[in-house]
Amino acid sequence: MQKDIRERCIAIGQYIADTGATVRSAAQHFGVSKSSVHKDMKQRLPQLNRTLAMQVRAVLSYNKAVRHLRGGAATRRKYRARADERAFPHPNADQ
Repeated sequence: MQKDIRERCIAIGQYIADTGATVRSAAQHFGVSKSSVHKDMKQRLPQLNRTLAMQVRAVLSYNKAVRHLRGGAATRRKYRARADERAFPHPNADQ
């Protein structure tokens, strides 16, 4: 495994363990794809640092367990924002 990939795996793993970040937010933070983060955390990290890999696995398992709740909350916010726009239209909307 190349040195830069090893360093990226450790850095992403530490970030996820420290912040509780999702795969998507970690990928955005480090400028890599979600599939790269997934492969790094599931396949490469356990070979490099087993303790960190166990911490990351716990965070990712938690994120997976609550993702349906997060999705529901996001949908609720979306439709409430739409309802607020209709109830209180912007003053310059007609122009």
